[in-house]
Amino acid sequence: MSEIINPGLAATVGTPAAAGEILLVAERITRRFGGLVANQDVCVTLPRGKVHVLLGPNGAGKSTCINMLSGDLPPSEGTIHFMGKDITGLSAAQRSQVGIGRSYQRTNIFPKFTVLENVRLAAQSRRQQPWRIFSRAMKQQWALDKARACIEEAGLGAKVDWIAGVLSHGEQRQLEIAMVLATDAQVMLLDEPLAGMGSDESARMVEVLKRLKPSRAILLVEHDMDAVFAVADTITVMVNGQVLESGPPAQIKASVAVQQAYLGQEDSFHV
Repeated sequence: MSEIINPGLAATVGTPAAAGEILLVAERITRRFGGLVANQDVCVTLPRGKVHVLLGPNGAGKSTCINMLSGDLPPSEGTIHFMGKDITGLSAAQRSQVGIGRSYQRTNIFPKFTVLENVRLAAQSRRQQPWRIFSRAMKQQWALDKARACIEEAGLGAKVDWIAGVLSHGEQRQLEIAMVLATDAQVMLLDEPLAGMGSDESARMVEVLKRLKPSRAILLVEHDMDAVFAVADTITVMVNGQVLESGPPAQIKASVAVQQAYLGQEDSFHV
């Protein structure tokens, strides 16, 4: 059974926002696990048409932050607003319904299904039709049309009928992107989408992200520095659960404090 969301918030689903309009704002979000403070007073603003990268060493609190934004973890303190509505209390499933999608560090697909079937299932999750329980899913043309469009946008149009499990690692990550797109996500939270990729696959993913960003807000957790500086409009550097510095790539690249905190040497970002 699907979860019920606030009717006023549900009305925003599918409503296009102007380029540059602020879609998601997190204000002073904090997450405590007993006596451990994993995130403290983190602020994030995601406008449409921009890529915001969370950067930092392992254990800096990046995944905790993205988990709070997606609803996988509730913040201990602070607020999260989506398109002007308070969504702090919404679950991950409810946030998906209103237009926030995410991918995870580990590939999360149905390996025995085709690319088309994977994305079609994601599309159908946004328009549940329990009264059509006896109808054939593959005859729901709207879901197939949406799936094909999202697969094309994610750069997998030539492999729509391939079994997902035989795709390369990079292509499986592209498939995950297509599945997020199929949920009508206006905000995309992507946790290390380039992890484990070779240079060619990373370059393809960078091109996909560039293609997606004009019509959406994207938050990216990533360690690939070439990719970060290729796609980021804003970079927030986290250390020990707190924001060390946030700003445009040139500012972050020139910051001695960031260089020393991230890799311990001043030429770390000379890429």
